[in-house]
Amino acid sequence: MSDSPPPPDPARYARHLALQEIGPAGQARLAAASVLVVGAGGLGSPAALYLAAAGVGRIGLVDHDRIEISNLQRQILFTTDDLGRSKATTASDRLVALNPSLQVVPHAVKLTAANIAAIFGDYDVVIDGTDRLATRYLVNDACVLMGKPLVSAAIHRFEGQAMTYLPGKSPCYRCLYPESPEDLVPNCATAGVLGVLPGVMGSLQATEAIKVLLGIGEPLAGRLLVYDALSLTFDEFRFARRKDCAVCGDHPTITSISHHQEPTLSGITEWSAQELAQKLKTGADDKLLLVDVREPHEWAAGRLPGSLHIPLGTLQERVGEIPADVTPVFICAVGGRSMAACRFLAAKGRDA
Repeated sequence: MSDSPPPPDPARYARHLALQEIGPAGQARLAAASVLVVGAGGLGSPAALYLAAAGVGRIGLVDHDRIEISNLQRQILFTTDDLGRSKATTASDRLVALNPSLQVVPHAVKLTAANIAAIFGDYDVVIDGTDRLATRYLVNDACVLMGKPLVSAAIHRFEGQAMTYLPGKSPCYRCLYPESPEDLVPNCATAGVLGVLPGVMGSLQATEAIKVLLGIGEPLAGRLLVYDALSLTFDEFRFARRKDCAVCGDHPTITSISHHQEPTLSGITEWSAQELAQKLKTGADDKLLLVDVREPHEWAAGRLPGSLHIPLGTLQERVGEIPADVTPVFICAVGGRSMAACRFLAAKGRDA
């Protein structure tokens, strides 16, 4: 008995089958392929939906977050009824509902150097839709070391960027951005983002992944595509592999993903919400100062009693408001902004 997948449904994929560049052979190739989407958010939502609709046989979704009301402005995999649910499992349910013939694998975990190789090993192409710089570097480095094609994208306010890495054939993300930018670079939560922007960029990521899987067209290898929604223009910037790239250069310093470490600074301690609650409950808060770095609208919707409100974007000019004889505990919605605040303060010689 053969274990080969059934032939593609001619009715479902009729428009693909009519394309000479895809046809029955190409559609069968998509059905046998696998793509991992890292981040089931603004970028990952449209990318995953279009990959599922296109008939990519196995789709993995990596995301350890839960759905919040602010996500629904752009993360089209979710509905209001999904609030509080796991993004990875909810997105998986949605994709299976769209195309029941697919295998969708939710990875509701935080991606780390310890687990990334095991997760990435099962997929042909990786799509990076994360919003954390450290994770982007981790994903890039893993793809370079493991020989995995990678389609990256990023969004900010009204602008999007996209590029594709082909193992051994094109420069990687570190060739374009050798060093991590300043921790206080605003993200979507602080700078805002046009809701439809990730729809454009995520669709482009799905397009690139399908082209790579089928071996058609010209991928964005060695090219950075920049989209400006306000002027509705696309620009392209070519870039080459850097001989001194830390991961794909002539003499790389990053040679094993198991040794990959996110840049850290001393003096930073990370607590879970439960750990913080326990410390406050036991009276260990005499020298602790809760500093809420969320935006004003988030602060207005709800806050912890006794906390000081300093939005992340204003921390640099308002850092003097944090007394020297206390230990600040930075808090936000999911942890990214509070960690950036910790890094900023630690760089100034303060513990957080």
